[in-house]
Amino acid sequence: MDLTLEVIPLPVSDIDRARDFYRDKVGFHVDIDQEVMPGMRIVQLTPPGSGCSIALGDSVWELAKGPKPAPGSYQGLQLCVADIEAARAELLERGLEVSEPVRYAEDDGATFMYFKDPDGNGWSVQEYRRRATEPLYRVLAELARKQQQ
Repeated sequence: MDLTLEVIPLPVSDIDRARDFYRDKVGFHVDIDQEVMPGMRIVQLTPPGSGCSIALGDSVWELAKGPKPAPGSYQGLQLCVADIEAARAELLERGLEVSEPVRYAEDDGATFMYFKDPDGNGWSVQEYRRRATEPLYRVLAELARKQQQ
């Protein structure tokens, strides 16, 4: 059985403000922005090149039948890029307040920068230089091919 992580509901206080932030400042693509059933509006956005999206919507939490997380309570959401300096320049150009990159070690995957959305949900951006030549979808396809042999 394949299990794929494709959508993460994100707690926000204002769906339109969050949609505009992720679309305009972070560069996510708006996949869905509609009332999917009476009284339930969903906005789903996907980072360029990603197989996982975020979903904004008040009613999302009612379907899960669990506690509703407070807007801004998610920390540690992580995006990956091949070139953190280029990514930072683009994000700054879009008007996003993003930290300087922090290199924790010389290893690939050890450099991060950070930002928060308008509600305070915290994101990190990890530089994984290997992704420039080995996009994740190719790595996963190769792993799947090897497992089938």
